[in-house]
Amino acid sequence: MQGGHVARAFKARHAEIAGAGFAGLATATALRQRGWTVRVHEKASELRAFGAGIYLWHNGLRVLESIGALDDVLNGSMRPPIYETRLHNQTVSKEPLPGMAWRVMTRQHLHAAILAAARREGVDIVVNSEVVSADPAGSITLASGRTLSADLVVGADGVASNVRDSIGFAQDRQTSRDGITRLLVPRMKQQLGPGEWDNVIDFWNFAPRVLRVLYSPCNDAQLYLALMAPRDDPEGSQAPIKLELWTSVFPHLAPVLEEAAKINGRYDRYQTTVVESWVRGNVALVGDAAHAMCPALAQGAGCAMVNGLRLAMALDKQPVVAAVLEAWEAEMRPLTDRCQERSANYAATRGMSKGNQFTPTILETARYDPIEGCLVG
Repeated sequence: MQGGHVARAFKARHAEIAGAGFAGLATATALRQRGWTVRVHEKASELRAFGAGIYLWHNGLRVLESIGALDDVLNGSMRPPIYETRLHNQTVSKEPLPGMAWRVMTRQHLHAAILAAARREGVDIVVNSEVVSADPAGSITLASGRTLSADLVVGADGVASNVRDSIGFAQDRQTSRDGITRLLVPRMKQQLGPGEWDNVIDFWNFAPRVLRVLYSPCNDAQLYLALMAPRDDPEGSQAPIKLELWTSVFPHLAPVLEEAAKINGRYDRYQTTVVESWVRGNVALVGDAAHAMCPALAQGAGCAMVNGLRLAMALDKQPVVAAVLEAWEAEMRPLTDRCQERSANYAATRGMSKGNQFTPTILETARYDPIEGCLVG
């Protein structure tokens, strides 16, 4: 099902958005569907997604449905039949997640689908355009020195947000003891041999050292590997990966690890950023600018897009932007905060290694329906 234009009964208002990632483009598309004129600024010279693979759950998939990007995403992604957890190569749980919509895909596949939806709706997207600061009264300043006014400014410019930092939003940033290297490699099912290689398989190892491989098939051809190691392990956190180390612990994954070792990659530490407020005047923060979270629950992009859609819905036909932004944060923040806290706790305790992790509480954010504004299932 694809989204469509919402009736436009009011004079068009204008939004300036910093960042053409998932959050910025989804927010822009939802605003445009509701009659806004929207310009998105991307500081890079091209529009693309950084990173490897990504999970989306019911909440994020419903955003894609609303903005008209779902069909494109479904074509080229997959729903693995099982989320399997293994500890020291012994299966501790197999969770089929009945009734839960979820998909695994490459980040570029998701970005391309949202970008196509934004362009269909007529969003103005400008590359080589860096937003260096914002004013709560409703303006942005570009690196070129040009100042642009707007009814709404959205900071979707990531964990190092210029919009957020130029205004001075108070924030608390914490880094975890672990980090991760994310890579895309060929599936190589035949080379891996017999096994349930369409499953997501979460391989954990604690002895003789802590290492983890999250094996996530994206489609028939591509596999997303996330290789976790403590930040104080120089060999485990090495990029490109040290092949002999990883194959010594996970020998059954040797064919795909050999492919992974050919990629330079980048090791990133887990990070949680809590911002005191998401809004100031006519400025709103979405995505990592507002609530960067550890990837344990795979909800960073989902929460970002959900909050962007709910922002556009809240502003629809409401004339006083600043007041609506405060109400929007009051509505969406508790759910996002709980997800952020649970993700940080899983990362800190390495609790996902125990398996049977997807309880109704843990899946709270995934079960949120942003179109209906309530939990489902």
